Amino acid sequence: MSASMDWADPVWVDPDGGRMQLHGTLPTVVYPNIMRPRQGWHGLALLETPDVVELWVEEEADEAASQGVNLTHAMLSGGAFGRYAEGISVLEELQGGRFPDPEPRRLQRNADRHGRPVFFIEPLADDPDWNDFLTKEARAMSHWRKLLSMIRIGKRWKKSVKHHVMTVTPPPKGQSVDYASASVMASAWWELTRAMSTPALNEARDLRFAARLRGALASLRVLHGDDATLLVALHQPHREAMLKALSTQPTPEEISSTTTTTTAQEEE
Repeated sequence: MSASMDWADPVWVDPDGGRMQLHGTLPTVVYPNIMRPRQGWHGLALLETPDVVELWVEEEADEAASQGVNLTHAMLSGGAFGRYAEGISVLEELQGGRFPDPEPRRLQRNADRHGRPVFFIEPLADDPDWNDFLTKEARAMSHWRKLLSMIRIGKRWKKSVKHHVMTVTPPPKGQSVDYASASVMASAWWELTRAMSTPALNEARDLRFAARLRGALASLRVLHGDDATLLVALHQPHREAMLKALSTQPTPEEISSTTTTTTAQEEE
């Protein structure tokens, strides 16, 4: 079953012990309690580098100074995310267009508050292999055909939205259909974003992330044994590819958790 637009969080059981709950989020959308993780977890994984927390703090300061400024910048940025931000802004029955990205930020603060480790899965640029990967990805994304496709983003956006409307899953009982609309737009954004690179590079990224996720879970097993649970926050349409990468059981890559203590401002 496709996990890209389903609302239930898939769980991947590591053959070495422990499990990962892949919590799909919709960018800039605040989840109601019913859509938040309900099961206990021992550590949090974010498919980001540690400096994302500094970015979130900056966005919070920007919002305090001028509410909605980040959404305005996103809509004016163009590209697939600009289309997504514009679409989210007109959905009235959900809290969307919020910065910093509400669900990952809430979970990161929750982890800090309760002393749970946070693992940042994207390697740093000083990692030789990752630096080489980023160079290849930048070269692929700057190819003239890719740049030309950005000029025609409107037509491609409409085509992608139309495709994903046909496979959308109704939101959880009692929730507005606007969540389904947001899911469709998130899937379209993700599809067009991935298309800017190449299938081989996208797969290589996912496999590296999967290896580091297994390393994070291995770290949790030291304290929690086979009951170790790693909560992985990632974009909803990314889950299917990550499940595929995890299913190949790449060799776990050792990874340490990072302290990210920040002032808690949002309800747990």
